Amino acid sequence: MSWVLALPLVIPFLTAVLAFLTRQSPLGRWISVVGSAVLLAASIVLMNVVLRDGVIAGQMGGWSAPFGITLVADLLSAVMVVITAIVALAVSIYAIADVDEGMERLGYHALFNMLIAGVVGAFITGDLFNLYVWFEVMLIASFGLLVLGGRPEQIDGGVKYVALNLVSTIMFLTGIGLLYGMTGTLNMADLASAVDNADQRILTLVAVLFMIAFGVKAAVFPLFFWLPASYHTPAFAVSAVFAGLLTKVGVYALLRIFTLIFDHDTAFTHTILLWVAGLTMVVGVLGAAAQSDMRKILSFHIVSQIGYMIMGLALLTPLAIVGAVFYLVHHIVVKANLFLIAGVAQRIAGGTKLSRIGGLYKSAPLLAVLFVVPAFSLAGFPPLSGFWAKFLLVKAALDVQGWIIAGIALVVGLLTIYSMTKIWAQAFWEPHPDGIEPKLSNLSSRNRAAMLVPISGLAALTVIIGVMPEPFVRFAEASAAQLLDPTPYIEAVLGVQP
Repeated sequence: MSWVLALPLVIPFLTAVLAFLTRQSPLGRWISVVGSAVLLAASIVLMNVVLRDGVIAGQMGGWSAPFGITLVADLLSAVMVVITAIVALAVSIYAIADVDEGMERLGYHALFNMLIAGVVGAFITGDLFNLYVWFEVMLIASFGLLVLGGRPEQIDGGVKYVALNLVSTIMFLTGIGLLYGMTGTLNMADLASAVDNADQRILTLVAVLFMIAFGVKAAVFPLFFWLPASYHTPAFAVSAVFAGLLTKVGVYALLRIFTLIFDHDTAFTHTILLWVAGLTMVVGVLGAAAQSDMRKILSFHIVSQIGYMIMGLALLTPLAIVGAVFYLVHHIVVKANLFLIAGVAQRIAGGTKLSRIGGLYKSAPLLAVLFVVPAFSLAGFPPLSGFWAKFLLVKAALDVQGWIIAGIALVVGLLTIYSMTKIWAQAFWEPHPDGIEPKLSNLSSRNRAAMLVPISGLAALTVIIGVMPEPFVRFAEASAAQLLDPTPYIEAVLGVQP
């Protein structure tokens, strides 16, 4: 089964090489679209194999675990690869209209596919050092995408982005070194039992180092400042893939290591995570409420919504982990779509600053409908996907008498409604301050199709998850069960009982 695991990695790397070689011609954009479609097909094959056979693992280069490079896929990592491919395909189509020829010649499509390869690698690696490698691939590619174009605000945002992420890298490498020194292994399945013989006080310190390192990647409080300082500066296609995927890799890493490796002192680490979750939700939503630009509002809402996912991990009950997994998938789709919609609004209305745009409901009712779906889902309106995600997490908190965190989650949901209503009132409902009519017909037929097809597809997926939540909840339950009982994961990698 090694080829099933390797294929989702090989495809974006190959696509990146081909796109780089053809960067001087329009062929690169079509290579990116085709490569993303093939990646989606390969990810679906991987998902089917995992659903049929359970957790699968492959040892690269013929080296047996825990000595070689291990790729492993369980239900969570498989679904993350699928959702990554969906977002990659949507954004690659959207980029046909959003990314200009100058950015293409500078290597946009190659960098984009390198970023996707890094994200996929992080989801299916079974080794902590290789997780670091994939994080660095993501960091290099994302920095390139962030500053592509060279505008002063991009450089400023890029410097802040890289500076704090390099701090995260140092913390990550320090934790890796300490963990290897104590256990003699970095294979995650092997670490699950190896940490039992380590000094538990030092292990708690290492756990905190990883919490900080991955917390930076996930943009949790108080480590989130790089995100709202940078996500509003690049092309909208770049903002969308960043918003959908990058912080979720950090959340995925936290879910993985704190259910597989650092499960020895749950009272201490999960109390910290619960405080972090509550503060992340509150600070993020207040930051969004204070903004007057669509992309800045949406950037702060990324921070706020990450708090819900961390809340599920902090509670660490079966239902809470189900909610975290469900929320993770829901938010990737919704947040990427909202940034894509902001790009259309900017194109036809002349900007994203709410005081300078308007009239979108009257002149572009289709775009208004497409905005309402992810916006209401983000706020938690039934029966959209965000309602079920919040419902699962709030119920999990109430089940363990976590009244305060449940109350925070509900209040933050109300404040999210306020932010989305502000965008609706000023950008869509009120007339344009300059008296113009921002119509979709102002776009060329090619650009209109390239922008609206992926937006419509992601909106449809949000509705499907919302109106038919049962199969998705059942899948999240099965994923949560594998996280809380990692025995099948360990056996697939090591071939022995843990």
